[in-house]
Amino acid sequence: MTIAPPDNDVLWARALLKSHRGTPALRGVSLGVREGEVLAVTGPRGCGKSTLIDCLSGLSPADEGEVWFNSSPVHTLGRAARERLRRERFGYVGPEPRLVPELTARENVALPLLLAGAPRKAAATAAAEWLERLDVADCARLRPADLRQDQRQRIAVARALAHRPTVVFADEPTAPLHRADRDQVLRILVTASRSHRITLVLATHDPGLARYADRVATMSDGRISAPVLVRPAMAVRPAQAVDPAAGQAVEQAVEQAVEQAVEPVPDVREEGAEQCSPTSV
Repeated sequence: MTIAPPDNDVLWARALLKSHRGTPALRGVSLGVREGEVLAVTGPRGCGKSTLIDCLSGLSPADEGEVWFNSSPVHTLGRAARERLRRERFGYVGPEPRLVPELTARENVALPLLLAGAPRKAAATAAAEWLERLDVADCARLRPADLRQDQRQRIAVARALAHRPTVVFADEPTAPLHRADRDQVLRILVTASRSHRITLVLATHDPGLARYADRVATMSDGRISAPVLVRPAMAVRPAQAVDPAAGQAVEQAVEQAVEQAVEPVPDVREEGAEQCSPTSV
């Protein structure tokens, strides 16, 4: 029997199983993501964060389990339908910008809008506005080869947000950047998401970045904990400048809260198949 996802979840996954060449990557992962929230999924490299992002976004279907978006099943869609969903409703930022080398920065940001059928002038105007918000407006006519790494990553963030997606998936979006650039880029990404009611799913191995999230879920060996609420007093407002000492204190507080609140997820098996109930949200 299929269980309908909760009404306030824009994304909902149940009992996801996924293996890569026989090696388990997801072991019965269940998770709900609320509309408009910033959810951070933390854990060491190789714990399954990227695989979870791929399954939630429809990039790579799970071997078993269910994924729902706005109460519609994603796991039953064919490849073409999943690609259309990702193009129209989702945005993505990865550890590498993956910009189209032949296009200028403005053309790269405008590309999702043009693919969605927006008029060329409207797409160019929106792209220019997002480049301004990401502090790379002066790069509009430059191609990726002429830009610094941090500039290319800001343009990738602008591209992910330009078509106003329902959900943005950010998989280690600040990995190639220096600390100062990481904080600034992520702060802009979170601020833009919240101001436009865009749901943001952030995967990171850096627990310090969890301070930007509303909730934090921890992954280990393909399993996930129940998301932990980051108290408002603990969360850093994205628009504010962060004092380094205060930022370090926040990081430590978040880490302690996660360690105290998270219980290891048991490996529950029945008749050879892993069973996992949906995370309560």
